[in-house]
Amino acid sequence: MKTKILTLALILSVNFMSAQHLKATDIPATVKAGFEKKYPGVKVEKWEKEGADYEAKFDLNKVESAAVFSANGTFKEFEQEIETSTLLKPISDFCATHFKDFKIEEAAKITDASGNIQYEAELSKGKEHFDAIFDDQGNFIKKSMPTVTTEVK
Repeated sequence: MKTKILTLALILSVNFMSAQHLKATDIPATVKAGFEKKYPGVKVEKWEKEGADYEAKFDLNKVESAAVFSANGTFKEFEQEIETSTLLKPISDFCATHFKDFKIEEAAKITDASGNIQYEAELSKGKEHFDAIFDDQGNFIKKSMPTVTTEVK
């Protein structure tokens, strides 16, 4: 039991450290300017700090989106939610074979500043979930560490 509690605490602390929610007033002016230049007139719904970078979450044309900027305001990548049914067949097949007990809950297309594309499949089983990343041809790249969702009352 002690091991389970320690493991859960470690997972939660890693998740907290990897993405910290920030107030708009905590975002450097260079990052805000970079966002405004890339997405003029778009309202950021939530800011997060991921390592040294800043992630803006927003709706673009009524689609859940996110953009990552370095501290100096340089655009790094854009992520936009897509329908799970539009994932490339090799991605769906890989998930069905290698993660057969998990369901693809959400999917996203990620485009970096150079135009390179990757796909993200968010998989879950009960309270456990993780992300699987694929290249633009549907080849598996990596899997994130699994996390466990806990209910807070």
